[in-house]
Amino acid sequence: MAKIEIYTWTRCPFCIRAKGLLDGKGVEYTEYVIDGDEAARNQMAKLTGGQKSVPQIFIDGQHIGGCDDIHALDRKGELDPLLKLA
Repeated sequence: MAKIEIYTWTRCPFCIRAKGLLDGKGVEYTEYVIDGDEAARNQMAKLTGGQKSVPQIFIDGQHIGGCDDIHALDRKGELDPLLKLA
């Protein structure tokens, strides 16, 4: 199983949608809720190359991007191999 990390805000609809995709695939992930925490947001931005929008998703240390990015990978059939799903 892949190591999945996602940076979110609690009420962010894009975050909820991205987590819904991961939940639907039955994978476990570590969620970092950074609501209003500028220090955490700045730390996330260092990992993403400057992106401060949420969600930001990482799979096995690789920056995937946000909600649209993970859904695009899924549509192309490229997400399941990253998640190491059979």
